[in-house]
Amino acid sequence: MTTELANPVYNPPMEPYVSIIYQDEDFLVLDKPSGLLSVPGRDPALSDSLATRVQKTFRNALMINRLDKDTSGIVLMSLNRRAHAAIARQFEERTTEKSYVAVVWGTVADESGHIDMPLAIDPDNKPRHRVDFTNGKNAQTDWQVLERLSLPATRLRLHPLTGRTHQLRVHMKALGHPILGDEFYSEGDALAAAPRLLLHAEKLGFRHPDGQDISFSSPCPF
Repeated sequence: MTTELANPVYNPPMEPYVSIIYQDEDFLVLDKPSGLLSVPGRDPALSDSLATRVQKTFRNALMINRLDKDTSGIVLMSLNRRAHAAIARQFEERTTEKSYVAVVWGTVADESGHIDMPLAIDPDNKPRHRVDFTNGKNAQTDWQVLERLSLPATRLRLHPLTGRTHQLRVHMKALGHPILGDEFYSEGDALAAAPRLLLHAEKLGFRHPDGQDISFSSPCPF
């Protein structure tokens, strides 16, 4: 999911303007850069987005999944109603296979784990979210260590089993390992350690409207 900026100072990357990984008559697989909104915000200063760029060429394209502005990686857009309904339903029913790469602050001790922490909007710090065991919605994430770095930092592969707003970002903070460069959930050295949010949607698998199981990947840029 995506959120608007609290302060509409917005300088989205222009190159590449649109990066298409795959295209057929039903949908587009796109590689969104960090810094570009998935959909336009309400403020006119936030009008540029992946959706509006794609719709200049593919008028009927509709967003199926979204990424936060500062997250990079795979986004799907449908090209007809049949495909949109078929693929969107898989996201709703949690039958898609999603994996992300993140670099988090600190040395993660274990090799893998499962996070089960409900999330809710933080009413005093919108659009931030927080762990909320009273009012939060179910949120679960599996994680696996890929590499321990010398900052200290740790490269992880993350598998969100649910799709809550800012889920991976809040879950990593709750573990005591915020994602590097996260302007909402990290601070101090963890915030300063990277020029962008080090979170990338690297792989997405789902069932094509024709019934075939397919998957797509995007190389991690950090």
